[in-house]
Amino acid sequence: MTPLRVFITGASSGLGAALARQYAAQGATLGLLARRGDSLAALIASLPHAERHRAYAVDVRDHAAINDAAQAFLTHAGGVDVVIANAGISVGTLTEYAEDIAVFADIIATNVVATAATFAPFIATMRAQGAAGRLVGIGSVAGIRGLPGAEAYSASKAAVISYCESLRLEMKPHGIRVVTLCPGYIDTPMTQVNPYPMPFLMAPEKFAVRAAQAIAAGDSYAVIPWQMGVVAKVLRMLPNTIYDWAFSKAPHKPRKAS
Repeated sequence: MTPLRVFITGASSGLGAALARQYAAQGATLGLLARRGDSLAALIASLPHAERHRAYAVDVRDHAAINDAAQAFLTHAGGVDVVIANAGISVGTLTEYAEDIAVFADIIATNVVATAATFAPFIATMRAQGAAGRLVGIGSVAGIRGLPGAEAYSASKAAVISYCESLRLEMKPHGIRVVTLCPGYIDTPMTQVNPYPMPFLMAPEKFAVRAAQAIAAGDSYAVIPWQMGVVAKVLRMLPNTIYDWAFSKAPHKPRKAS
């Protein structure tokens, strides 16, 4: 059986690194992209079949560099089966502070625009392969309803969810599956700064197992862990008056400028 060929952004830590370890354990050939080349090199050295994998030290806001990395991986691996646009940042933002507008723009550029820039170089190859390729976008439960103090992050993840839905319809005639994964609270550096309780907190390794299963199945949408999916559905159904009363005084993620 031919090994899977998997390209992952934001791969140097957190969810990306956990996904890399999960797929490497399955014998996949990996293209791992992140800003920190030293962290990528250390990760690859720890993986099975390290010689198969390639590291690309790239900032996902540099779209030309993403394209170059994608073409290099396609040449190395001879194609691609799964592309996971995992790179993302989460930091508190408040519109009332002028200095947060630049942070807002950075979050949108990293979480939303870079997702499209990651997928774009691979679509033609996936179409030509004629197999059921997977384009995987990382949303969040925070994109289901806006959270106080997380204006940019909630907006970015809501955008990823809607974008992936549009892309899913566009790719369906070509046999390419678009999978939207919405993590709840996963124990990574991104969440470890949160100064509040995080229900159903999940280890990244467990997330990666469930995520790989959803990707293999071609699920259009999955919330992980499933308990947060139930919570998300309940929150979505709440009338605005009740939701506003319940969450208006919820604790905030720290701001970058604070």
